[in-house]
Amino acid sequence: MLQVIRIFCVGVILAACTAIDQPSAPEPSGPPPIIILDTDFGGDADDLGAVAMLHYYMDRGDLDVAAIVSWSNEAYAVRGLAAVNQFYGRPGLRLGVRETAVTRTEWSYSKAIVDAFPFDQDAVDRTEPAVAIYRDILANAAPNSITIVTVGPLANIQNLLNSGPDVHSPLTGADLVAAKVDRFIIMGGQFPSGITAHGPEWNFSGNMPGVTKEVLETITRPIVFSGYEVGDAVRYGTALNERPVETPLYVGYKYYSEHAPWMKRWYEGEILNNASFDQTAVMAAVWGDDETFWTFSAPGTLSTDEAGIATWTEDPDGQHRYLILTEAIDATVAEIATAMTH
Repeated sequence: MLQVIRIFCVGVILAACTAIDQPSAPEPSGPPPIIILDTDFGGDADDLGAVAMLHYYMDRGDLDVAAIVSWSNEAYAVRGLAAVNQFYGRPGLRLGVRETAVTRTEWSYSKAIVDAFPFDQDAVDRTEPAVAIYRDILANAAPNSITIVTVGPLANIQNLLNSGPDVHSPLTGADLVAAKVDRFIIMGGQFPSGITAHGPEWNFSGNMPGVTKEVLETITRPIVFSGYEVGDAVRYGTALNERPVETPLYVGYKYYSEHAPWMKRWYEGEILNNASFDQTAVMAAVWGDDETFWTFSAPGTLSTDEAGIATWTEDPDGQHRYLILTEAIDATVAEIATAMTH
């Protein structure tokens, strides 16, 4: 998640994470969910961490990832994703990208990863438009079998919901989602209040007025939210300075620490701690309501205004819940560390 206006005190950023050598919680049980990850890869380093975690959970058999879809059409984002997938042994993993103008962001870590690691050009050439890949996967899925995890702004989901019948399905996008999606896990918002100390939370704003409002009003499937306050409390990064340097994680996090506008003022040659917004959403896809890490809120309904500022209303019949961290933050950091650095 890209939080473009983020103010950290030096002490928080430079402080070491809490201990990460605690044993993990019990193994997840049940059939692995089928995941589509929707990411704004290349902005905040947490997207890179989230993708690394996906591969860890796939290796363990906890997830089956159907595709990674990029909200960002930054010039190196798709190639960066392809390089990460190849590094973890899955060069053929399907990729999608939002149909929008290509941009170039100098501080994005995607180019640093592309420059350092090989990628399958065929995988890049096969990258599909976001709506098309969503519709294809959903059309061929069993009823209510897909979990969509979003860790960036929601424009791809809005475009999917507004899509009409095509070669993949005679259903509208909204009907496809209602028929084939089990649930959404959305990293976004702040709970129980609706705004961060820096303004509207990025994934709900994205400089795209009205997008989140329309998406939340249209989706009829259950949604679990991981709010800003969850990832902000679960910080990881400095420990990567002790890890192998020839990994996309090291290269990406180091470049991000050195170049991201809200990080570089504190950079002194080593990776800085960073919030783990997106990693918590991936964890929620595997662990669900595991009381080691968090509990789910009571049911309710989340609505937003045009700017993405959210309002939470408790409702016993509501389809929405949000994560509430337990006091065992060390255990959450430990799980993120294990899953990212496998």
